[in-house]
Amino acid sequence: MLQRNRISSRMALAAAALAVPQLALATTGTSFTGVATANPKAPGIAVGNVLTRELIESRLVQGSNPIENGTSAIPFYGYRGDGPMLPPPGAQQSPGSNVEATKTEPDKNTYLVLPGQHGPDPSYVYGTHFVFQGHETGGLGHITRVNLDADAAHRVTLMATQDNLGNNLPVFDGSTWDPFCRRLLFTFEGGSSGGVWQATLGFPSTVVDISGYLGRGGYEGIQNDYDGNLVIVEDVGGPSGTLYTHAKQPNSFLYRYVPTHPADLTQGGRLEALQVMSNSNPGQPIAFHAGQADADILSQDIADLHTYGLSFATHWVTIHDTAIDGTAPFNANALAKAALATPFKRPENGQFRPGTGFAEFCFSETGDTNALTEAGSQYGGFGSILSWTRTAGSATDGTLKLVYRGDIDHTGFDNVAFWSADQLVAVEDRGDGLHTQHNALDSAFAIDVGADYGNPATPPPVRILAQGRDPSATLDSGLSGVGGNGFQNEGDNEITGIHVSDGNPRLNGLMGATIPTPFSGGWRVFYTQQHGENALLEILPNPH
Repeated sequence: MLQRNRISSRMALAAAALAVPQLALATTGTSFTGVATANPKAPGIAVGNVLTRELIESRLVQGSNPIENGTSAIPFYGYRGDGPMLPPPGAQQSPGSNVEATKTEPDKNTYLVLPGQHGPDPSYVYGTHFVFQGHETGGLGHITRVNLDADAAHRVTLMATQDNLGNNLPVFDGSTWDPFCRRLLFTFEGGSSGGVWQATLGFPSTVVDISGYLGRGGYEGIQNDYDGNLVIVEDVGGPSGTLYTHAKQPNSFLYRYVPTHPADLTQGGRLEALQVMSNSNPGQPIAFHAGQADADILSQDIADLHTYGLSFATHWVTIHDTAIDGTAPFNANALAKAALATPFKRPENGQFRPGTGFAEFCFSETGDTNALTEAGSQYGGFGSILSWTRTAGSATDGTLKLVYRGDIDHTGFDNVAFWSADQLVAVEDRGDGLHTQHNALDSAFAIDVGADYGNPATPPPVRILAQGRDPSATLDSGLSGVGGNGFQNEGDNEITGIHVSDGNPRLNGLMGATIPTPFSGGWRVFYTQQHGENALLEILPNPH
């Protein structure tokens, strides 16, 4: 406890020291012209990305880049070694034989500036700027490091394929750097098989499954607060209704892990889930009702959660305590339901709002990713951005409110990152089906978290990126599932891993500790264009 208090005191002092510039910067950000419309989807047509005129992008690495210490199974950054990068003309899939290599889909980006890092080549100087990623698909989980200062031969390093017990890694989705325990944290969005793995920075990385402490769930987003606690965002799709067949029951939770010793997550702690109290049924929590998908999909509580101007009392409720319950892996989703925590419509990622002293956490809901959803905007069918704020002086209480309610033109919110104190960039993951339904590929939007979007006079979020579709993704989209030929790769590109960071690995570098200033002071912006050519890109200011 003494160690934790010392860490908290250091962070409190750092926050106090930053108070004046944070207030001065609180209303600043980038003034974006915006992109008028999303790119349309047309069979067989590849289209380029369109950025707002203030920005350009640079490709840092793509799927066909070789890994310097690659294996026969994982030879390239974004491709497995189980087939050619492009299928030959007229190729047909057959059992046990791929006609196209499986794509590994590098996902969430974690950028760090680190001295003294090493790799497979003992004589090479790898530099100081690195992007760490897990890979979301491909059946062979692994961690890579993109060495931003390196030449082509040393550009990508394979850091790990197994954990410390020799088990194959799962396919990771989310990631973050925990400066308290000095470990990279990776999440597996695997439902009752999912969880959190911690990894050392050094090559090769030592990876440990810590799901006995943080639980098993469909974990994706993960972020520290100033006490070393971890907020974890779960993405688990619920069952469709019987009457409302195009909508799904809210089924995912927001968690907080409170470690006994933040410097060592394996020393135990409490896992909590967020409970939101109903406005329409005072004194009762908004909870999951087994076997009542239709009732939950269009409940008054779910409508209220997606109504502008309403505020809800919240509590963190303990669902597992290692001091009492031990360290055997457990199903966090099931325990959250039993504790009457509040389910959301596929929340995926979140970040603490800079300048709030880690008192405000904004997170995304993806929604139903179906243009036909019976939930519509009113019941969160097109997703949302929500904000949780801690009550001053309380360890467990807070309030929840709606920041932005999605619609058919702004939907499928996935990764989020603060661009400034007020601007939250949210990227879409509509999926191929909704791309086709609405004839629109994904976009990235700058959302003003301080704006009143319930006021009709408030302008809508600004589109800063209209994602295109590279030739490889266009080919995959045309081949996927056609005629039972079994092409295994997803079509259409997806924007993921939006990341605004100065790479500071120290405690005062926590996401949310300081106001981001993209393109100055060492702050950089990255995202991954998943599927297709699987490119890691950096967003830069337009010099013209």
